Amino acid sequence: MQGLEQGWVTATPGLARPAQLAALGNGVVPQQASRALEILAPPVPLCGHHVSR
Repeated sequence: MQGLEQGWVTATPGLARPAQLAALGNGVVPQQASRALEILAPPVPLCGHHVSR
């Protein structure tokens, strides 16, 4: 649901349900972080011959 692999938090040994919820609640959704970087960071050209304009 948050873009994480199945079991990313729930399959962590010794992590009780309240701690699982806290870990998920305090995390950044990977898709949101990726989009923020796309918006905020300037594009990086692949090589000197191909520059975005």
